[in-house]
Amino acid sequence: MSITAETLRAAAVAMPGAYEDFPFGPEMSVFKVKSPSGGADRPGKIFALGDLNGDPLRVSLKCDPELAPALRAAHPGITGGYHLNKRHWNTVDTSCVDEEMVLEMMEDSYDLVVAGLPKKQQEALEWSGYVAKG
Repeated sequence: MSITAETLRAAAVAMPGAYEDFPFGPEMSVFKVKSPSGGADRPGKIFALGDLNGDPLRVSLKCDPELAPALRAAHPGITGGYHLNKRHWNTVDTSCVDEEMVLEMMEDSYDLVVAGLPKKQQEALEWSGYVAKG
């Protein structure tokens, strides 16, 4: 079953420190992880973005560069990140990829971003660390 925009948004903002922003205009939802010690000068790091009113719904997610090509090869609904670094980002056509996989990929994207934050910020988010799913 395909994920809805409402489910995608709810799952994204439910992650610790996550929020929705619109730096590219009102049609492009951008989900970021807040820097717990930051303010307006430290706006957070992006882990997901897409036009949630698009048809089909597409979302771009950060991906382990070693895993990204395999996901693209295995799933026709997953392509290199649209207008993004294709080594680190995939764009997912949610009409072709089931809801569970989209949510797992979004969680992995969040984990990759948080893994790049300083340890003190990870602790402030109460992040337990990236655990590969297998």
